[in-house]
Amino acid sequence: MQAHSFLLAHFHVWVHSMAMSSIAQEILNDSKQFITDLSHVNFHTPVAFTYNPLEYAWSPYADYITKFAQTTKKHLFLGMNPGPYGMTQTGVPFGEIDAVKNWLHINNQVSIPSSMHPKRPIQGFDCPKSEVSGRRLWGLFADCFGTAEHFFQDNFVANFCPLVWMTETGANITPDKLPAQKRKQVDEICLKHLITLLDILQPHTLIGVGAYATKQLTTVATRLNRDYKIGTLLHPSPASPIANKNWPALPEKQLRELGIIPSPQ
Repeated sequence: MQAHSFLLAHFHVWVHSMAMSSIAQEILNDSKQFITDLSHVNFHTPVAFTYNPLEYAWSPYADYITKFAQTTKKHLFLGMNPGPYGMTQTGVPFGEIDAVKNWLHINNQVSIPSSMHPKRPIQGFDCPKSEVSGRRLWGLFADCFGTAEHFFQDNFVANFCPLVWMTETGANITPDKLPAQKRKQVDEICLKHLITLLDILQPHTLIGVGAYATKQLTTVATRLNRDYKIGTLLHPSPASPIANKNWPALPEKQLRELGIIPSPQ
C-alpha cells in the first residue's frame, strides 16, 4: 500500500510537471510563428538594418520561457521593444546582462544577425555595456521579490515587439517612428502574438512598462472584450527625467496600487 501511494504521488507530480512544461512549449511554438510572420515584413527608408533577437538569441530566449513560463500567471508586464544593450544582446525582455546572468541565471550562446551594423554589434553576454532600463526594472523586482523564482510565481515580463530598427548611421528607430503602413503591419503581427500569450498565461492584470505598451494592452483588451485590470509602470529609461528622479520609489508605489506587492505595514 505504501509503495502504491508513493508511485501514485510521483505520478501526479509527473503529470503536473508535464502540464506545466506544455505551457512553455505553447509559447515557444507561437514564438517561432511570430518570427516567421515578422520575417515577411520588408522595411524601407528610414530603416536600414533590422535585428530580431528571437532569431539570433533564440537559445537564451527559449531558456527564459522554459524556466519562467511553466505556469499561468496573475500579472503580465509588457515592454515596447528591445534596448541596444538588453534584449538586443541577450534575447530576454529588458535583458540587461548582469541581471540575466546573475538574477535570472541565464547565460546561453548568442549568434549574430545576418546583416549587422558595424556601430551596433551583437556581442551577446560578452557585451561590456549595461542597459539602464533593464538594470532598473529587474533590480526593482529583485528588491521587491528577492529571488527570480518568487517573482515569476505570479508574474511574467514580455515585450510587445522583438524587432530593433536602425538608420544607416546606426541611430535607433522606435516603433512609433516607423512609417504608418509598416507600423500598422508590425502592430497586427505583434498583437496576434500578444493575444496568444494572454490566452496561454491567463493573467488578470496587465501592466504596460511605459505609455506605448499600455496603449497596446488597452487595444488588446478592447479587441478581446475582456475585463482586464490595466495599469502602467513608469518606464525605467534614463531618457526619462521622471524615472531618473523617482526610481525606484514611484514604481514601487505603482506596484502597491496595482496590488502586485503589499503595502508596508
